[in-house]
Amino acid sequence: MSGERVLVLLPTSTYRTRDFLNAAESLGVEVVVGSEETSTLETLQPARLLTLDFLDPMGSAARAREFHQRHPLAAVVPVDEETAVAAAAIAGALGLPHNSPESAASARLKHLMREALAAGGVAHPSFTSARADDDPRLLARGLSYPLVLKPVFLSGSRGVVRVNDRESFVERFEWLSRFLSTPEMRARGGEESQLILIEEYVDGSEVALEGLLTEGRLRPLALFDKPDPLEGPFFEETLYVTPSRLPEATQSEIARVSAEAARAMGLRHGPVHAELRLSRRHDDETPVVIEVAGRSIGGLCSRTLRFGLSISLEELILRHALGRDVEDLVREAGASGVMMIPIPKGGTLEETRGLEQARAVPGIEEITITAHPGKTLIPLPEGSSYLGFIVARAGDPESVERALREAHARLEFDVR
Repeated sequence: MSGERVLVLLPTSTYRTRDFLNAAESLGVEVVVGSEETSTLETLQPARLLTLDFLDPMGSAARAREFHQRHPLAAVVPVDEETAVAAAAIAGALGLPHNSPESAASARLKHLMREALAAGGVAHPSFTSARADDDPRLLARGLSYPLVLKPVFLSGSRGVVRVNDRESFVERFEWLSRFLSTPEMRARGGEESQLILIEEYVDGSEVALEGLLTEGRLRPLALFDKPDPLEGPFFEETLYVTPSRLPEATQSEIARVSAEAARAMGLRHGPVHAELRLSRRHDDETPVVIEVAGRSIGGLCSRTLRFGLSISLEELILRHALGRDVEDLVREAGASGVMMIPIPKGGTLEETRGLEQARAVPGIEEITITAHPGKTLIPLPEGSSYLGFIVARAGDPESVERALREAHARLEFDVR
């Protein structure tokens, strides 16, 4: 072991615990797992586990400062939006490289993000916001359609719906208000659970940029195409394929706009996951920022990326957090991609069939079914999970996309 200790904020709902722990082991660094639920092992391993309230960044910073006095920390790494603000507060309290809590909050809360992008002159959808208890019939009168309704604090397209006219606006707004009033949403969002973002629907293909910020400079790591159209009424993501098949000039413009967005939001350090649409309003498909998150790609999608000699994205992030040089680590040659297996309908998962046949498809590297028999499945826009993940590698993006689609076609999910 190197003697360095890293605090990784891992909520109990994340898929990525094993990948970060494996990365730390490869590096020879000690991981302290910060989680929102108290573990019975914390008293037995007080130097390896730390319970934190991610919704209380200042309280988390105070608790981490006390921990740091006994077990010095060299870095703090969040894995999602829910932990990013707490990570910023903790790193600031410990004098470690960090984003400000304000910039982390703007990456987590969509209305703050839109305000920052507007102030910075970055291309983004026009928007307004409303409270969940506002009268949607009054709101609907002064709007132009189509529009998208979004909770300001959720990720992964949860609660996001497209509306095409006044009637659907009223119907979806009332549904979203009820959804945001559930105990789960109240607990997760606090006061922000009662805010609804109303924004312009941007017609065009969507991409995702994975990057790394160092002292405010954005270094693109990978650009993913999303081959499946995301036109609504819900926006369930399925395929990510890299490298992008877009023209080089368009890719450069996406990177430039993403860097501009991160700068406008005040993000300066650590991983960034940006999502943009190539607006069809313009002949040149202008990149329009949909979201910029102060964390890396979610789920098990990071397994599509390797750098240098098979270094994982998680290891790259840990190296960067520890101040090690990562500039020479570039994405491995070839193409790769992931399918986030969508939930076909709500119900109870009884059985998954066809795994052996799907894994036999040329180019398929890994299929992980994260939903186990007996699990209650809730599809988007209310749900927050997938059935699993399919990862493929090949010589070109077309072969990757073909392999992912064929493997998915061979899987059968018995949902009752």
